[in-house]
Amino acid sequence: MTLRKTAQVSVDAMIEDLRTLVEVESPSRDLDALATSAKTVAAVIESRLGGEAVLIGSEAGPHVHWSAGGAPRVLVLGHHDTVFPLGTLERRPFAVADGHVTGPGVFDMLGGLVQAVHGLASLEDLSGVEILVTADEEVGSRSSRALIEERALACGAVLVLEGAADGGALKTGRKGCGTYQVSIAGRASHAGLEPAAGVNALIEAAHQVLDIAALGRAEAGTTVTPTVASAGTLDNVVPAEATVIVDVRVESAAETERVEAAFAALAPHLDEAEITVQGAIGRPPMPESASAELFAVARRLLPGLEGKAVGGGSDGNFTAALGVPTLDGLGAVGGGAHADHEYVVIDAMAERANLVAGLVRAIRAA
Repeated sequence: MTLRKTAQVSVDAMIEDLRTLVEVESPSRDLDALATSAKTVAAVIESRLGGEAVLIGSEAGPHVHWSAGGAPRVLVLGHHDTVFPLGTLERRPFAVADGHVTGPGVFDMLGGLVQAVHGLASLEDLSGVEILVTADEEVGSRSSRALIEERALACGAVLVLEGAADGGALKTGRKGCGTYQVSIAGRASHAGLEPAAGVNALIEAAHQVLDIAALGRAEAGTTVTPTVASAGTLDNVVPAEATVIVDVRVESAAETERVEAAFAALAPHLDEAEITVQGAIGRPPMPESASAELFAVARRLLPGLEGKAVGGGSDGNFTAALGVPTLDGLGAVGGGAHADHEYVVIDAMAERANLVAGLVRAIRAA
């Protein structure tokens, strides 16, 4: 493969590429939008790095894979799906003002993708480097997990382009995370004439919420948080059905096993009520040990750089769980992920691009 001639990082060029990606909206699960977004991502990669970016179809939309050739050494990992529905761009267009870039997806995580591509373009030799940009990270990475794990094992080191932690810190550890749905089946009856003839699914749900919330262990870093509940149909009907959605975050494999066993063991409090539990802790914890080696390299490249363990999950959880050295939070410096005030700090863009380039150079030289 012939790569494009090395060039210095240009912030103006990065901003223009970021505009290009943001203005092609890419909400998760919208297959038409994601197909267009994948083609746009591929075009940006090819324009800056040369070669061919291959689209890999999946039920969640196309993933984008680019390889410089040679023996695999480092996987640069990102995603092009965002949480914002079509039409968000019209309400909140791409903008550059007051030292910030704003627009849907700039921080999570199109800004990091652009920075990485431009950082790589500054290197003379990219042999062994691969880029994988997936289409379903925001919705659990079910279609991309096997591919991510395959390429991570082949490469042996992973740089994740998710946005930086507060203050520009890298993400050196992540909690495992998952979602459970607890469904309760009761029996309807007239709430005034014969309430005792029914089995009140809402009351059962209340018992379950208390049982579930008690599974959290702050001292172990485990949070178990009921987040959404629904029950009932009319105000004079004993509810026959209820549903509780639960967010779970864990720091260790032991806590993963404990929480999963506890959900499997949930039992009804009311006679004749029935409970069905769906879900799992889909992203395993990313221990700080997985990032230690690469973080030490990053600190040599950028003295004073901080690292933080965070509660949110990413595709780096999967690669770290395989034992592959993984460093996360290498993307944009900014904030407001998934929110209307999402932004990227312009003054940090070149530094982060150069950090990715320096890490790739160091990994290849090891």
